[in-house]
This record gives sequence, C-alpha cells and structure tokens, in this order.
Amino acid sequence: MSTDYVPLAVLMFAVTYPFRAIGLLAPAIDRLPKPALEYLQLVGPAVLAALAAVDIMVGVENDRPFFTIGLPWLAVGACLALVVWRRNLFIGLAAAVAVAVVGRALGAA
Repeated sequence: MSTDYVPLAVLMFAVTYPFRAIGLLAPAIDRLPKPALEYLQLVGPAVLAALAAVDIMVGVENDRPFFTIGLPWLAVGACLALVVWRRNLFIGLAAAVAVAVVGRALGAA
C-alpha cells in the first residue's frame, strides 16, 4: 500500500468541499437563480467523477493512452440513462455498481 496519493486526496478535498458546502458558508445563497444553485451543487461530484472516469476508462500501455472498451462503459451508460430518465443520481450510481458487480461475477472484467 502506497501513500503517494494522500496529498492529492487532501487537495481534492480542499477544492471540492467548499463548493459542496457553499450553501452553508454563504449567506443568502438561496437568492441565487435555480440553475446557479443546481450548478454549484453538482461541481464537486462532477470533478470527482471526471477524475474517476479517466482512471477507469483510459488505460496506458507502452506510455500510450488508450480507451478501454467493455464493462466500465456499460456501467457509465446505465448510470447516465437512469439519471436522465429518473432525475435521481443515487439510482443511477446504484445501477452502475450493480452492473459492475454482476459483470465481474460473470467474468466480464
């Protein structure tokens, strides 16, 4: 086990936490337009999802990056489809985890 990524995790916390907590830290934030509030609430998860997506969907071989095709794309697609359809991030994430668990149990990944 390596501790090389601990500073990165601390930096991610320092950057994303204030955006997530801006509603508690800023007075009268409820006066902002609804689209602005929705945007601010989704900044933290979007940054973390982007970092995770690069780690999962992009591989490196011989110092050359390449896209992996398979189970991760299926899980992300299921998540996106359910979030758009049901307007609920939790349901989408639960579906993505279920796709990954079932796929790995069947030997797809």
